[in-house]
Amino acid sequence: MAAETVPAVAAKGLDAEGFIEREGSLGRVPHPFRPVVAAARDRVLGLFGSRLHSAYLYGSIPRGTARVGRSDLDLLLALNEEPTDADREDVRTLGEALDKEFPQIDGVGTLLYSRTLLLSELERHDMGWFVACLCTPLLGDDLAEYLPRYRPDSLLARETNGDLALLLPRWRERIEGADSDETRRRLVRFMSRHLVRTAFTLVMPRWNGWTSDLPEMAEVFAAYYPERADQVRTAAVLGRSPSADTAVLRTYVDDLGPWLADEYTRVHGTKTPRP
Repeated sequence: MAAETVPAVAAKGLDAEGFIEREGSLGRVPHPFRPVVAAARDRVLGLFGSRLHSAYLYGSIPRGTARVGRSDLDLLLALNEEPTDADREDVRTLGEALDKEFPQIDGVGTLLYSRTLLLSELERHDMGWFVACLCTPLLGDDLAEYLPRYRPDSLLARETNGDLALLLPRWRERIEGADSDETRRRLVRFMSRHLVRTAFTLVMPRWNGWTSDLPEMAEVFAAYYPERADQVRTAAVLGRSPSADTAVLRTYVDDLGPWLADEYTRVHGTKTPRP
């Protein structure tokens, strides 16, 4: 059972009216990463031209917390039309080139969507919220101008992370197919972060605040579920400094993940199905 304790951490990340404040800005990009961001901006524009509606940074680089040689470059691109398989391959190739050229970063992750999808009713409290609150404009017309403001409520919790149960079978397949330490390390990093964020949004409405800091997310969760606190704290550490331990991945899909999925459904319900 969840422990109804009061968290020791004061809620934050909200404006005076209780809406989630947008995090990150180009002004916070650490100096070593500015050449990477400039190169990404120019090459994205060169790649898509007038087909590009807007481009955004997200993650540790625009938040100002990126670590040289350890952090990745995270981009979200909105096209004026539905992206094609060729577009996705071009983005993958661009990311590989940037990663090879700039030792400051450890990988590039790029999300590619159409403007229509990001502004759709279906994505209003998932990718729409993501753009409006977690993304920093880099190029083009900011889609946040066409989206509402968001509160840290149960609807947002459900629509952002209420699909963990659907993801776990895919995660098991990825673990089975991991054939190198580097692949396993990346899986540990990805799954650790996802689980910590899901654990945090499980309790976010009760905490009534927002943060993207993994250790802080873990501490907020720990105040409500002390019996699972150590697991989530460990995942927060591994989300920043991952190992290649298959046992960690097994624990995620056989223990912590299933428990979290069941508790999430109990508390917030299930995310609206996607096509």
